Amino acid sequence: MSTVLTLDAMARRVKPGMKLALPVDYAGVSMAMTRPLIAHGAGRLHVVCLPTGGMQPDMLIGAGLVETIETSAMTLGEAGGAPCFARAIAAGSIRIVDSTCPAVHAGFLAAQKGVPFATLRGLIGTDILAHRPDWKVIDNPFSETPDPIVAIPAIRPDVAIFHAPVADRDGNVWIGRRRELASLAYASEQTLVTVERIVDESLLSDERTAAGVIPALYVEAVAVAREGAKPLGLWGEYGPDMMEVARYAREARSEAGFRAFLDGADHALEAAR
Repeated sequence: MSTVLTLDAMARRVKPGMKLALPVDYAGVSMAMTRPLIAHGAGRLHVVCLPTGGMQPDMLIGAGLVETIETSAMTLGEAGGAPCFARAIAAGSIRIVDSTCPAVHAGFLAAQKGVPFATLRGLIGTDILAHRPDWKVIDNPFSETPDPIVAIPAIRPDVAIFHAPVADRDGNVWIGRRRELASLAYASEQTLVTVERIVDESLLSDERTAAGVIPALYVEAVAVAREGAKPLGLWGEYGPDMMEVARYAREARSEAGFRAFLDGADHALEAAR
């Protein structure tokens, strides 16, 4: 059974130097955990985005917590580029581990299967191989003729964090069709999940929900955070607030603007409490 924690207690599970896995903006980002993580201040993080990063990892970069970012892209979608990421790259203050969407998925797939690597063919002939010495071009052992293929090492995060609509009292978490969240949970040493609500009935006992459930075995802790993905959206619950995302994109273009955005959001949170 998963432990039920507060957001602050959950943030304290993240230690300096950990490899932290986060989902793409449309797939259940726990924005409710962003400020507790910043307040906790565990730095030197290696953040892995499955498969792209957006507002949450950008804010962690702006707060100085990220040493390495591993992703196939950093974007705020219609709101434009990720400003803190762009500033950090220009300043040389973070290391980027460049990837592609299929390669990130392959690394997570290898980890959840318990094997050292997965293979991809589409990377052959691309420039990205020159910048990824950890990706190895090997020969297909089942071919009688030369047949190169790329071996992608397993990605095994220390902790994954995401947001979902619902969990039950046993700690089972419903993710519906968002299978990338299952990949995060199955590949990571521990998984921390915020949810809109916790229900008494078992999500695994209902045929209508069971297929979309991550069992509690893979969930370390759960915290309730109403509207915990906002200003991003959560499928079946609410859409994204693109005006707020755009405001962040404007204000975070400078270090001072980013800090002002954080301070304003913190004041609003305190007033809501």
